[in-house]
Amino acid sequence: MRGLLPHPLLSAGLFVMWMLMQRTVMPGPALVGAAVALLGGWALAVLQPGRTRLGRPGAALRLLGNVAADVIRSNLGVAQVILLRRKDRRAGFIRIRLALRDPQALAILAVILTATPGTAWVEYEEEEGWLLLHVLDLIDEEAWVRIVKDRYEAPLMEMFQ
Repeated sequence: MRGLLPHPLLSAGLFVMWMLMQRTVMPGPALVGAAVALLGGWALAVLQPGRTRLGRPGAALRLLGNVAADVIRSNLGVAQVILLRRKDRRAGFIRIRLALRDPQALAILAVILTATPGTAWVEYEEEEGWLLLHVLDLIDEEAWVRIVKDRYEAPLMEMFQ
């Protein structure tokens, strides 16, 4: 059974999402949904992601709180920049050296930085650990480095090491 459904929860979730998006229980969409679910499970099995064991649930909760607060604050900041057409806004790129090396932790960091309005993960140089980040309203580079390192990287390192 494991060969047919290597990731049964993922496949079930894909099937349910497909059926919800189709808004019908007709056999045609259900058959396509089953195919999508099987292919999704097989694709993840081919990628063979490493098993991750998260430690420190307190760090995860702290990170979640930081991200939620920063997303709200960034939404307000971006709205202010756009609606008020501030002239003092200065977009730019900053380079940040990361100590984080775990691929799953880096993926989470990329999602956090890209999901936070006003920032975008542009590039990561794996050998040296340099992150290139684009910031819409870059007033203080050091403040952004501290945000990434203290609010995001530190809890991720606690969780993944």
